[in-house]
Amino acid sequence: MSVEKKTAREPCCSKLKMFLAAMCFVCFAKAFQGSYMKSSVTQIERRFDIPSSLIGFIDGSFEMGNLLVIAFVSYFGAKLHRPRLIAAGCLIMAIGSFITAAPRFFQGPYKYETTISHFSDSNGTESFLPCLTNGRLAQDDEIPTVETQAECEKAASSSLWLYVFLGNMLRGVGETPVMPLGLSYLDDFSREGNTAFYIALTQTVTMIGPIFGFMLGSFCAKLYVDIGAVDLDTITINHKDSRWVGAWWLGFLLTGGVMLLAGIPFWFLPKSLPKEGETETEKKSNVLEGEQDSFIPENNKHSTASNKPALVSMAALAKDFLPSLKKLFTNSVYMIFITTAITQINGFMGMITFQPKYMEQIYGQSASRAIFLIGILNLPAMTLGIITGGVVMKKFKLNILGAAKFCIAASVLSFSSMLVQYFLQCDNLHVAGLTVSYQGAPDVSYEQNTLISQCNVGCSCSLKHWDPICASNDLTYASPCLAGCQTSTGVGKEMVFHNCTCIGESLLLHANMSAVLGQCPRKSDCDYMFKFYMVVTVAVSFFSACGATPGYIIMLRF
Repeated sequence: MSVEKKTAREPCCSKLKMFLAAMCFVCFAKAFQGSYMKSSVTQIERRFDIPSSLIGFIDGSFEMGNLLVIAFVSYFGAKLHRPRLIAAGCLIMAIGSFITAAPRFFQGPYKYETTISHFSDSNGTESFLPCLTNGRLAQDDEIPTVETQAECEKAASSSLWLYVFLGNMLRGVGETPVMPLGLSYLDDFSREGNTAFYIALTQTVTMIGPIFGFMLGSFCAKLYVDIGAVDLDTITINHKDSRWVGAWWLGFLLTGGVMLLAGIPFWFLPKSLPKEGETETEKKSNVLEGEQDSFIPENNKHSTASNKPALVSMAALAKDFLPSLKKLFTNSVYMIFITTAITQINGFMGMITFQPKYMEQIYGQSASRAIFLIGILNLPAMTLGIITGGVVMKKFKLNILGAAKFCIAASVLSFSSMLVQYFLQCDNLHVAGLTVSYQGAPDVSYEQNTLISQCNVGCSCSLKHWDPICASNDLTYASPCLAGCQTSTGVGKEMVFHNCTCIGESLLLHANMSAVLGQCPRKSDCDYMFKFYMVVTVAVSFFSACGATPGYIIMLRF
């Protein structure tokens, strides 16, 4: 009489599914946290008055922290309690996020540069005089010597940016165990046919995180950095101004709290699980074997197959580490995959980090709008690409070679779309004395003296500061003083400048001799070019993401 083996029915809330849900949440949280960091790069750069090269170094500290421990965590972590290592990583990421926000509580109020001078008359009424007619330039602007030119090279105004560097590096250290240990845990205990689906699910949820991260970044970019600490009515710039700094620190407190919550479930999940689809007898046997095998080094497993395994120390595991590492780096397929991945990620990370700033400089978009558009257009396209890659893998049952071909095709399409962006640019902003003459004729210049004209020669104007105003002739002037404005009305962002002599000097049509704060908007053809640019970036995001799931499968199989 034969007894048929019955496959156990999987409960709807099995521990593997609980791990999958927790994994999805932590993937969301880390993507939420990381994308907010990307969206805040421009704000951090302005707040600490640091050059783009340094902010790139700070942003790269996440990968530095990751590289410090990735090899050790991936090797030793697979033999230890993987869920608890993930939980510890979440705690470290939360601490890193809080450290990143710490400079806000140590710095004084943000002071942006402005050329608007003011005085109080005999009645005590405060007035603004853009053009102080003392008949000569400011003393520090008369001769553009080598020393004054050197001042244009930006240097960090304080060393508090080190907190941001340290916090971001800690986030990199904490993020290390999440993906390698989490995905290997799913691969070990799920059905082979479900692995690709589970990975696609985690990657899809991961892409939801950046959407919320960039939305939060867009919201915080509209809030003034010292919100709650200064009178906003006295601020003369808005969120569209290049000197504006948003409340970058606020988002790090929120993302740190979310990451802290994401790590809680992993403290209570088991070290190992029965594999999906096994019988009750096989489950008990495999769980026991898994507990035993965790203490057996690779080179001793064959000798203890029929005997009770002996416990080994961390020293024995460490002795096996270097041979395993050598074996890994001599795998030609693995090394080709890693080299390709590095090349792709290098381009992607540089693009996503400075894309908001690029959209500000080239297309005249505000920081908040640039971040918002990335969040609602590019990131959903990447999510759709990840889903598409997973569906193609499952529908056509692609093997390793098929997955590799699919990744190559996606990369070629992505790179081709990215090249198109090079040709999608707008003309320079029309700034009197810089990109056009004061009469409105095209005349790009890099000399300071071209900012001086007959219309403002009698004003004591600074040539070192950017305090733009937009005149009724659609020309942007570097400052109210350089526009020859004599009087002003209103306060804060509502200030209007009148009797601007340089407006009358231009050959362009103008309604009056007044101007308002801020630079003039770009022409309509630039708006059309920007829309075309966004379509291309969406295509790049989709094609890049299509190869994500097949890429993970290749990495796991090798």
